[in-house]
Amino acid sequence: MHPKIARFEDGHKFMWNGACYETREAAQAARTEYEANGFETRCIAEEDTFLVYSRRVVTEIVLEGDAPIG
Repeated sequence: MHPKIARFEDGHKFMWNGACYETREAAQAARTEYEANGFETRCIAEEDTFLVYSRRVVTEIVLEGDAPIG
């Protein structure tokens, strides 16, 4: 099996975490951890394994330095 490294869903890019989980419960445990750290996740069943894809949800943009004078 060669999972896709990235998947696009609703215009958003999700990246595979590199692990293949044997059960949906194991994948759900990984998803829960990612979501607790501010990620949006997807679980994909592929062949006989479950894959977890995630993306960081941008909630704040921080700019460094002084604002340009215009």
